[in-house]
Amino acid sequence: MSTSEDVKPQISTSLSKDLSDLAEEKQVVGRKIWRIVPYVARYWQRALGGILANAGARAFDLIPFIAIGMAADYYQSETFTNTTIESLVKLEQIPHIGPIDSVEIGFGLLILISFTFLAFFQGLSNQLWQSTAYKAQHDIRMDATHSLLNMEASYFESRQTGNLMSVLSSDVAQLEDIISDASTSMIRIAITFSTAFVIMFWMSSKLALILFAPLVIIIPMVVWFSTRVQRKYRKQRESTGGIVAILENVLTGITVVQAYNAKKFEGSRIEGQSGEYRDMAIQAAFIRNRFIPGIYVVAGISFGLLVSAGGWVMESGEITVGQFVTFLLISTRMSMPMFILGMLLNQLQKGEAASKRVFAIIDLEPSIYDSEGAVPLEDRISSISFENVKFAYPSSDSNTLNEISFSVSSGGFLGVMGHTGAGKSTILKLVERFYEPQSGKVLVNGRDINEFKIESLRSRIGFVSQDPFLFFGSIRENVSYARDHSEKEILAALEAAGSLDFISQLPDGIDTMVGDRGVMLSGGQRARISLARALLDDPDLLILDEASASLDAETELRIQESLFDSSNDGKDRITIAVAHRLATIRKADEIIAMVDGAIVERGTHDQLIRNGNVYSSQWSIQTGELETEVG
Repeated sequence: MSTSEDVKPQISTSLSKDLSDLAEEKQVVGRKIWRIVPYVARYWQRALGGILANAGARAFDLIPFIAIGMAADYYQSETFTNTTIESLVKLEQIPHIGPIDSVEIGFGLLILISFTFLAFFQGLSNQLWQSTAYKAQHDIRMDATHSLLNMEASYFESRQTGNLMSVLSSDVAQLEDIISDASTSMIRIAITFSTAFVIMFWMSSKLALILFAPLVIIIPMVVWFSTRVQRKYRKQRESTGGIVAILENVLTGITVVQAYNAKKFEGSRIEGQSGEYRDMAIQAAFIRNRFIPGIYVVAGISFGLLVSAGGWVMESGEITVGQFVTFLLISTRMSMPMFILGMLLNQLQKGEAASKRVFAIIDLEPSIYDSEGAVPLEDRISSISFENVKFAYPSSDSNTLNEISFSVSSGGFLGVMGHTGAGKSTILKLVERFYEPQSGKVLVNGRDINEFKIESLRSRIGFVSQDPFLFFGSIRENVSYARDHSEKEILAALEAAGSLDFISQLPDGIDTMVGDRGVMLSGGQRARISLARALLDDPDLLILDEASASLDAETELRIQESLFDSSNDGKDRITIAVAHRLATIRKADEIIAMVDGAIVERGTHDQLIRNGNVYSSQWSIQTGELETEVG
């Protein structure tokens, strides 16, 4: 991929937007959280069903209050009063009360039916919305995961793994709560208020206005709350990520922690992050505990005015006693949504803080991707060439590689040596397209590497890093990682990597569990499993980055013989090996010696020994010749 100059600033800007360095803009309710709506819209049928079921539940929730008001008017009617008086007279002579009339039975049945349908529709609404929330949560988490997987290696070098894990777990879970709980609460409030207002306004416009007028005071309260509490919640979420990040580091490096008696030191680091979380939570609670009581005060004003004005409105004949009873009951039902409103806004602010972190990841754009017009690499890799390649890491002010040029063809073995920081491993990262050079070209089969799709290129490369990484699982699963191969093929790869000798002694063979990061195996065993993984697909290009550093000399020699002498399948394979231990690359067809990012000499082992330069000096030190001469 050739990145144009006008695109680079935009990419660097997106990459520099760290999770913990989001803009301190004025906080507004729902500025970012609305981005979850398209995820819910994917399941619009469920969501619509949940809304309609919620509406049905709210309707049947209010019907009993109307029935109670009608019953009150019926019991206050003249017919009922006369009937009651007659019954009281008869009670002096007859020791039982007469049968309940059909109207009274009707009121009871209406209330029973309403509660039955309320239970049904509320349960249906909850099921539909919760299933929608879980599906949307899954989609959001997968979008964030895919976004991270598409990022180049440099992105992860400056970020803590635990912080990213916190976003994918707790922050995404917070958004699920917004969809399943906050959304249903918003729908409940909207439907309850609108339906109640229509019913109340129909019964008495004056009482309706008296009840709802004070609620206008809530608007400035909401603005005050949302502009102050969200930043606290964002800091709180960041502190959670910091705690997870430190714990992930500590648990991964527990042997180092214990070896250096660093338990107190690590405990103080966690205490610092946890203390910041505590302080932000207390400050957010202080703001919240002033806002929610304010909702109660506004509700008290509304209901107080309603009760005080009720008698005046009834005297005017605008409303009956039964209607006023219904009015009071519905108004008390409205009190719960008002109190829920306070908790809802609090939950929305937490969701806003979480959504910023989640969508900051989803919005990431990789700087290394398939260029327009890139084609799959269908032929075997027959040559790798560097032409005047210059490269500098983003965090460095100087070049790591300076005008590097070399070439290696099918069956060739290129060895690279040099001191730490000379740029050896950087060459391998450019071949894998983990990074891209600032100038010069990397050629594959004589064509610019950017002309090929990244996935097709990497599928033809076997890569063994200087720190062999094994996933939690069995040896079989690690060798066949992300691929489907037969046991025969897996065993052949393990034999080529010199692993069968120790695997045969394990109780479960290739199904032996290796532990997290392969801690159940030695460093040399991990290196051999990693090499077997690289050899499984018989790659066209084998890249070894200090792959033999943890191997003993005998095992290394046996592996070299397997790779370069007796393997018919790999006779056309290109091998590029970076090594500090020069015995590893002694048989290379060409060896390049690097100093400070530049190639200072090149040739075969024998030629470089005769030159008496960097390679020869290092060889003498490693073989003890220099010490012997001095002695």
